[in-house]
Amino acid sequence: MPESKLQWIEDEIAVLKKQGLFTNIRTLESPQGARIVVNGESKLNFCSNNYLGLANDPRLKKAAQDAIERWGVGPGAVRTIAGTMSFHLELEERLAEFKGAEATISFQSGFTANLATIPALVGKGDVIFSDELNHASIIDGCRLSRAKIIPYKHNDADDLQRAVKEAKPFSKALLVTDGVFSMDGDIAPLDKLVTVAEEHNLIFMVDDAHGEGVLGHGGRGIVDHFGLHGRVDVEVGTMSKAFGVVGGYVAGKRTIVDWLRQRGRPFLFSSAVTPADVAACIAAVDILEESTDLVEKLWNNGRYFKQEMQRMGFDIGHSETPITPVMLGEATVAQKMSQRLFEEGVFATAIGFPTVPKGKARIRVMLSAAHSSADLDEALGIFKKVGQELGII
Repeated sequence: MPESKLQWIEDEIAVLKKQGLFTNIRTLESPQGARIVVNGESKLNFCSNNYLGLANDPRLKKAAQDAIERWGVGPGAVRTIAGTMSFHLELEERLAEFKGAEATISFQSGFTANLATIPALVGKGDVIFSDELNHASIIDGCRLSRAKIIPYKHNDADDLQRAVKEAKPFSKALLVTDGVFSMDGDIAPLDKLVTVAEEHNLIFMVDDAHGEGVLGHGGRGIVDHFGLHGRVDVEVGTMSKAFGVVGGYVAGKRTIVDWLRQRGRPFLFSSAVTPADVAACIAAVDILEESTDLVEKLWNNGRYFKQEMQRMGFDIGHSETPITPVMLGEATVAQKMSQRLFEEGVFATAIGFPTVPKGKARIRVMLSAAHSSADLDEALGIFKKVGQELGII
């Protein structure tokens, strides 16, 4: 009998398991929150991007329920045919106002927003300057564009300047970076990058997925954080993290938004976000416009947790945000620690290659405004116990 045509996949999976890089996906049996139910057991949740605790907020649920009664459960078509409801336009107008941008266009996710935007702005014969640690969705969007991709050293405006000068001449070029890098929690130096972009007439794009609802006044994002309104051409955002729902959007120059309505392929060829999701997103914007309390609590929780982890001797990298990477090195160590944390009551996933480079595996702790002081202290006690048990501290 010939070898199975899928044998190579089985072999690769076996290698991943041996290296501690095989991902076992756990199933939640409760809504997102500070505590969740996994396999019938209550666990402290430190895996979610639910930064502000809005994923199970009663105000968002009520808005979604009301929208279903009025608008039904699905849009029924892509936006350009018959899937655009007045609700979609209302969300886009509200997001533009919230972001201080000329216009916005909404997508099904932050990932599809990047896949729509980059190939619409540059193509074969053009150039993209991309931070070497940019998210996979940016990388995939760059590849789809067929433009020449030139990476520059992480958060290094001087290396970007070098790369741009060496790449000249070019007719059209895009500079793209994450705003907050989700694996390390550090922030792109937008104030320095924008100077390079303006000097060389680069289209400047930032993916602010982990800055929305976190950075800036009341969570308005990294452009607001640096006071660069009008100087960044494209801001990609997501509604599936701090806003607690699902979806993505692009905010920025009206010309770019108009162009994406004509050439953004996920906008043109995939159905719109559901009415319930749109209504919940609008409710989340309402909450952030009314008060900065949730954003402030998130940052207070982050400062306290990071301070205590450092005091115990954990290496938490160089995070500038509530994201807290617990640096462990080897993937097998990270997997073991994640398992022991889970057994003790903390759900915190191990992150390894290819999400992070080999030798830089970690536990990524995602803090939330939903966590109480008691939650944080309980988790810190468990981290200390497991860390000492494994010889990490």
